[in-house]
Amino acid sequence: MPRLSRRGLIASGAAAGLLSVTGLPLRAQSRGGTLRLGLAGAHATDCWDARGHDDSFMATLGHGAVFDCLTEIAATGELVGELAEGWEASPDAATWEFTLRRGVRFHDGTPFTARDVIASYRLHMDGPSPAAPLLADVTGMEALGDHRLRFILASGNADFPFLLSDYHLLIYPADRIRQAMAQGIGTGLYRVERFEPGHRALLTRVEGHYKDGRAGWFDAVEALAIPGGAARIRALEDGRVDAIDRLPPQQVAALRARRGVEVIATTGNAHLGFAMQPGLSRLHNAMISLALKAGIDRPAMLDQVLAGHGRVASDHPLGPANSYWDDGLSPHRDPDQARYILQVAGLEGMELAVRADPHVHPGAAEAARLLQEGAQRVGLGLRIASEDEAAPLRLTASAGRLTEDWMFAAALAPGSEWGLPFDGRLAGLMRQARSTPDSEERRAIYGRMQGQIAREGAVAVPVHADFLDAASTALAHPEAIGSVWDLDSHRICERWWFA
Repeated sequence: MPRLSRRGLIASGAAAGLLSVTGLPLRAQSRGGTLRLGLAGAHATDCWDARGHDDSFMATLGHGAVFDCLTEIAATGELVGELAEGWEASPDAATWEFTLRRGVRFHDGTPFTARDVIASYRLHMDGPSPAAPLLADVTGMEALGDHRLRFILASGNADFPFLLSDYHLLIYPADRIRQAMAQGIGTGLYRVERFEPGHRALLTRVEGHYKDGRAGWFDAVEALAIPGGAARIRALEDGRVDAIDRLPPQQVAALRARRGVEVIATTGNAHLGFAMQPGLSRLHNAMISLALKAGIDRPAMLDQVLAGHGRVASDHPLGPANSYWDDGLSPHRDPDQARYILQVAGLEGMELAVRADPHVHPGAAEAARLLQEGAQRVGLGLRIASEDEAAPLRLTASAGRLTEDWMFAAALAPGSEWGLPFDGRLAGLMRQARSTPDSEERRAIYGRMQGQIAREGAVAVPVHADFLDAASTALAHPEAIGSVWDLDSHRICERWWFA
């Protein structure tokens, strides 16, 4: 379980050239074959516009195969350069200069330059995008030549290069962005040969790539959309695919007993939660969330929903792979106090509907049942919402975020499911933490924020969930497996090979 490492972050990222893309010393890998993936999370609306990438199918094909970002989180948790070779910051971490790789070309032969980065980032800064919060503090971008780039931030942020590894921040050719989004023209190791949104994709290896000798061991990649967990397992067992993601936790033990199959469980920042939806007042949402937090049987949720593949959580958004995660916070367990608060608020005996869609998590039904039992302990009534009903409470699943600052920024953003006001207290703490280089001081600040969000947030987070994937033993992989997302942080196409 590698946590994100900030070692040498501000000084430079140039040392990445001595490592493979996994972040480990170079070792012998074999080249050849077609990797066949059975993936969840495909949609008929899928495209190569990264602003719409919100699930595992396109994330795995996007920044893990066809496109690149400026930086990359290695499997060890180190930040390494991808299209960036190195970076340095001003003493206050408010100005960052990046040196870009030379000799990189897009799949149509166009040279990669700083202009492409600026144009690609403008997509997220000038319109709706899930990556907009990552670039919200960027007040200026300037090309200092074809391979030098300066960012100016509204305030210092020591984690800024980590944010640029996000799978939405793909780099397109500046003069042909629409064409690149339509056809999948990137700088990645694999070019698009065929793409059927919501169904499949076929990619082939780019020859003469800048990552040659360090990554990209397959001649081709075929990705198949297989929506059901049981169907993905059958495809793997039948030999129709080589690797699958999102195993149902209850089926892990049986699959581990199968010959020729390896189950890969990695601990990241993923979590399951129950979020109050807009409709009630913010005060009532907070009171109901407090009651649910007090009533949930977290060990039972871990055992019965995740089959033990995770750990108990404490109602805030940070996870075990965050450097400043506070694992000493005790979940709020005081049903009597919660019942009293509901009485004072006039909410005792209130009945709510909860939506627990199985596509969110295979254990959704069991999670909803355990939540119902917990609600009864504090005087709330819960029922499962009908398909067309607008439920005030829903099951959520999140992979978390790479850094504490990013996670808190998402939790505090307007419209966030956490229901937190972006008030002076939390905003001030966040600005203070992102600009200080002192690790212990940042730990103390982030600890205060975790506690405050756990108390005041309109989301109950009972458990952290491991990423559960499986692969044929015909595949080989480095010892370290990335834990930011599924399938080696969506980088299986680059990092793995046939044994």
